[in-house]
Amino acid sequence: MRCHKNVPGLRREFAAVSVCVPFRQAEMETLIPIINRLQEVFLTVGAEVIHLPQIVVVGTQSSGKSSVLESLERKHTENGNGTKQNSQNSYPGIKAEEWGTFLHCKNQIFTDFSEIRKEIEEETARMSGDNKGISPEPIHLKIFSPHVLNLTLVDLPGITKVPVGDQPEDIETQVQEMILSFISNPNSLILSVSPANSDLATCDALKLAREVDPDGRRTLLVVSKLDLMDAGTDALEVLLGRVIPVRLGIIGVVNRSQHDINTQKSVADSARDEQAFLQRHYPSLASRSGSRYLARALSRLLMHHIRDCLPELKTRVTVLSAQYQARLSGYGQPVEDHSATLLQIVTKFASDYCSTIEGTARHIQTSELCGGARICYIFHETFGRTLQSIDPLGGLTEMDILTAIRNATGPRPALFVPEVSFELLVKKQIKRLEEPSLRCVELVHEELQRIVQHCSAYSTQELLRFPKLHDSIVEVVTGLLRKRLPITNEMVHNLVAIELAYINTKHPDFTDAAQVSASVNSQQTETLQDAEKRWKNEKAAEEKAAGEKSKAPDFSSPTKGQAINLLDTAVPVSRRLSAREQRDCEVIQRLIKCYFLIVRKSIQDSVPKTVMHFLVNHVKERLQSELVGQLYKQALLEELLIESQDTAQQRTEVAHMLEALQKASQIISEIRETHLW
Repeated sequence: MRCHKNVPGLRREFAAVSVCVPFRQAEMETLIPIINRLQEVFLTVGAEVIHLPQIVVVGTQSSGKSSVLESLERKHTENGNGTKQNSQNSYPGIKAEEWGTFLHCKNQIFTDFSEIRKEIEEETARMSGDNKGISPEPIHLKIFSPHVLNLTLVDLPGITKVPVGDQPEDIETQVQEMILSFISNPNSLILSVSPANSDLATCDALKLAREVDPDGRRTLLVVSKLDLMDAGTDALEVLLGRVIPVRLGIIGVVNRSQHDINTQKSVADSARDEQAFLQRHYPSLASRSGSRYLARALSRLLMHHIRDCLPELKTRVTVLSAQYQARLSGYGQPVEDHSATLLQIVTKFASDYCSTIEGTARHIQTSELCGGARICYIFHETFGRTLQSIDPLGGLTEMDILTAIRNATGPRPALFVPEVSFELLVKKQIKRLEEPSLRCVELVHEELQRIVQHCSAYSTQELLRFPKLHDSIVEVVTGLLRKRLPITNEMVHNLVAIELAYINTKHPDFTDAAQVSASVNSQQTETLQDAEKRWKNEKAAEEKAAGEKSKAPDFSSPTKGQAINLLDTAVPVSRRLSAREQRDCEVIQRLIKCYFLIVRKSIQDSVPKTVMHFLVNHVKERLQSELVGQLYKQALLEELLIESQDTAQQRTEVAHMLEALQKASQIISEIRETHLW
């Protein structure tokens, strides 16, 4: 059986004795080697994309955890005192001669188990130091033996409270986090080890197991060191589950003592002594206790657990295969024909760019407007509403209009409203349309630039493979847009200048001019009639006054009748307008408003057309030829089509992972339906 590369520590693999079993049991036993093969497949790519069923061993420091594992493997891979196995271990097994292999020692077979012990110690020292440090990196060990059952075990560091040696101050937290990362896997079985001579209520291993498995569906408790309990006490109540019940069961074992290790007591003798101890002290539980029963129970539990997890594994492998196949297709094949590849990428980019503007692109965003839709929004919402919000008379007061009228008449008093004042004022208002028009050009230019990034990120995935080609394409398109921007701005500026060049008072829509003209003619007639009547009245009054003056002496003051010195009186800044002035201002306001609306309508229609012709359509028509002309050069082909290191590496990794998933799918497909029941 194989183990995941990400699993910290050493995994031990045990082989099974060839025995005659019923058909369905034999079918079930084949599930464990299948999982072993799956683990081996995923280890070759160094990834843990699927959580495979496994047994995770958890216990406190010196709880007898390592001794339990050694009894299962029937060999002794650890000896000595103090902290042991500070890297996690994993152990699968296959029915064969007794030998072992390490993942980090490829193609090297260890037939001497003392060499295996030495290699574990050296690898542990290399990864975590030789002074009781820990490391999350795994040590993968396979043990092949005809004396053990097929199992896959993950031996985690023992739970410790106080740091020793080179261990950090937060060693307890680090170990607990490492343990939780493994036992949180829903496809793992948790083997909690607790010594019989300690209070089960304070068992840290069982506490951690209940955090991730509150229902106890994945937890098995092993009570170790049954022979080290105080005289007059036993663990019968604990083993029967009356102290703390454990759903999958509680199994008691007797560990090898340090004396047994020092005297190199054989495995067979240790197993015989363990069975004798159980018969003497726990005769009713002897058949359901001990290392041999533990191995059979673990094998049975693992087989049933694999059976339950297998449907989900099959689905997961199928889904991942499709995902990695899609990713591999996105990376493309290695470049062979540089000319054809460059033309293909450039043509596709130009096509995607134009499609984004036209709204026919395959990758359409739903979160925001982009491409042609955003350009349309700029024309009719942003630009259109901005023009509509401009007040035709904004910035003009009645005094401004009156001043313009007076300035247009020169030294002569104004008898009628001068047309020059109207032109002067309306041009000032039309000039206000130029700034939003130029801003519209700028917004469209920015959107055309954004489309480049959109096509690079969504439409043309191949561009990500060639960063230099990507940068060159962006540079060419940016240059083309930059070159067209001043031309478009100049044309929009000319549109406003054209309107300012000639104020067409004969415009068909300038209806207010005729109405105002008729009103002015009527007012002129009334003015002449009033002037003539007033002249007659004044003449009659003068004749009458002259007759009376000849009859009376002149006693008038010498200053009477002299004009008032206006220079000594300040001209008021604000005053009420006369009826004549009010009428003139209203006439000019009506004319300005009417003509401004005509020009605004024209600008609102012509600016989008100008932008489309001189900027958008020009870029669409010239983009591909511009790209080919500047990039399709023999001297640049190889340089532009150099793949990024990330792309080449990711393609290799994805290809290996896809191959592993395909092998895994083939392995799973070999399982007959009878295996699942």
